[in-house]
Amino acid sequence: MKLSADLVALQNRIGYRFEQGELLTEAVTHSSMSSASRSDNQRLEFLGDRVLGLVMAEALLGADVNAAEGLLAPRYNALVRKETCADVAREIELGDVLRLGRSEMKSGGRRKLALLGDAMEALIAAVYVDGGFDAAQTLILRLWGGRINAVEDDARDPKTSLQEWAQSRGFTPPAYVETARSGPDHAPMFTIEARLDNGETQTAEAGSKRLAEQAAAKALLARMTTHD
Repeated sequence: MKLSADLVALQNRIGYRFEQGELLTEAVTHSSMSSASRSDNQRLEFLGDRVLGLVMAEALLGADVNAAEGLLAPRYNALVRKETCADVAREIELGDVLRLGRSEMKSGGRRKLALLGDAMEALIAAVYVDGGFDAAQTLILRLWGGRINAVEDDARDPKTSLQEWAQSRGFTPPAYVETARSGPDHAPMFTIEARLDNGETQTAEAGSKRLAEQAAAKALLARMTTHD
């Protein structure tokens, strides 16, 4: 199958050339563009999630042979979560080549975290089906790069860490308040303020409330622990 110029360029960016070009086309086709003659990437996304998980689990075991499961699990979750997949997708400009229906195009689908994360997992599966496990493993380790070694020793949700810190000092759980929202409906930006009983606050901005809350919690915890 002859690939379009943008998909050939994607191959060059990821360093893998497909023998079965139709797999790459399927991996970048969103369900809003599927039809009787055109498959979308949902089945590949299902498979890619599992391939990514196996590669990451093996890589983490090799990176720290002494780490207990209690440390490995949060590191693993940080590396395979949808936000991380979307970050990698942005780095390889995967959003630029997605095949989207008109409604998704209008709503900013190329920038949506969920669509990018799903497409990244589908791309992993496409490489796995086309070239086998070794090819998929090579791709993942190259694209995830230093994330594996740089993942925090305790990669738990920052909100959980901040709550535990607060409770250990007799505070009630932190509060999270939306203080502002900007941008168009298809790409909103939320400003969230994390608040503690002692009056300490920290704000952060992100494209979803959850991410903004996590960023605010992480920043507030970092500030409070430097005071300990």
